[in-house]
Amino acid sequence: MIEEEFGVPIPGEILPEERWARTAIKRLPPPGPLDWAGIFGRVAPVVLELGCGNGRFTLQSALARPEFDHFASDILPVVIRYATRRANQRGLHNVRFAVKDAQTLMGAYVGASSIAEVHLYHPQPYHDHRQAHLRLVTPRFLADVHRALAPGGLFVIQTDNPDYWAYMTRLVPVFFDFAEHPKPWPDAPEGRSRREILARSRGLKIFRGQGTRRDDLSTAGAIRRAESLPPPTFRSRGPWCDLDAWESRDNGPPTRR
Repeated sequence: MIEEEFGVPIPGEILPEERWARTAIKRLPPPGPLDWAGIFGRVAPVVLELGCGNGRFTLQSALARPEFDHFASDILPVVIRYATRRANQRGLHNVRFAVKDAQTLMGAYVGASSIAEVHLYHPQPYHDHRQAHLRLVTPRFLADVHRALAPGGLFVIQTDNPDYWAYMTRLVPVFFDFAEHPKPWPDAPEGRSRREILARSRGLKIFRGQGTRRDDLSTAGAIRRAESLPPPTFRSRGPWCDLDAWESRDNGPPTRR
């Protein structure tokens, strides 16, 4: 059986049931730094994906890099159910999924210098200016990512919204040695996320970038810088608005053949 989304195969092979994994964290503990070694049963570098949707990037990365542990979260229980099922069926013991919003996870659950990589693909831009306060990528959020990453840790971010990207490219270099990545990621030429595949099928430009943690900036210094920087109050308009509305109604299971 082959699983696809919009004609693009989903990474990995569905294994016999006796080889499935258990990847769901049904309830997080009270707020406090998560014990990654306790969660995964080993000591390994941790890759964190925020707003993971139904898990395409985390599956692909976990399959390609078994020496890394992968923790992924999303605020929507329905997409976590799809992601968990996929990872379970592929026997990915180096993956865990949890339902939690990214802001709370970063601010209350991820310990300092405990993460090797943070990945954020297509955060919701919230087109209505009255909802601008709900946008995830803020100065304080980036300070939290900076705090969570180990020295030299990697931050990857992507969007199809040019207004959001213009804000990001002014803000992210304050906390990271950052560079734009104009071409598709070589490990996933058709897209690292469901949203990327869908946006590209609609002819939208994808904005990508990655950076390493600025180790010359202390945690206290990052927080001070965050307090002096502007929030994401840009006006967001364009064809991607209709795509966001459409996708929010259709985030169902993949096709099978």
